[in-house]
Amino acid sequence: MSTLLEKSRSQNAPLPSGKDKMVGIVVSEWNTPVTESLLKGAIDTLIAAGMREDDIIVEYVPGTVELTFGAKVLIEETLVHAVIVLGCVIQGETRHFDYVCDSVTQGVTKLNLNYPTPVIFGVLTTNNQEQAEARAGGTHGNKGEDCAIAALKMIDLQQKYII
Repeated sequence: MSTLLEKSRSQNAPLPSGKDKMVGIVVSEWNTPVTESLLKGAIDTLIAAGMREDDIIVEYVPGTVELTFGAKVLIEETLVHAVIVLGCVIQGETRHFDYVCDSVTQGVTKLNLNYPTPVIFGVLTTNNQEQAEARAGGTHGNKGEDCAIAALKMIDLQQKYII
């Protein structure tokens, strides 16, 4: 969604509470200044929604392709209600960008279809460093915050239908 359209989007419902919820966040070690800013935005938003810091599990993986495996481990080995994956892939001179972006996108989609735990896609795919910084706490906000909001909303959606 374009940033201009996103800013005009209205909030359909109030932000669900993070009280008594547990969220896992898997963070790529690649492009660390950007991913750490996304992580801070996500954690700050979850805590502001009532989640305890102890109920946020943060794990690091070497790169963006590894995010899906990290998410799978958290889903299978912890009691998280949702997982957020955070990464940043910046276009370079080779097609590596395309392969990495496709891999993580398909991986997150498969996790969402095969597991009952929502996995939130928080991977920036930008043309340059400036665009990444603008979306990690700069002029276009912090996509980590958006991911935390999405996680809370998806947990709330799922819990409406648990018998």
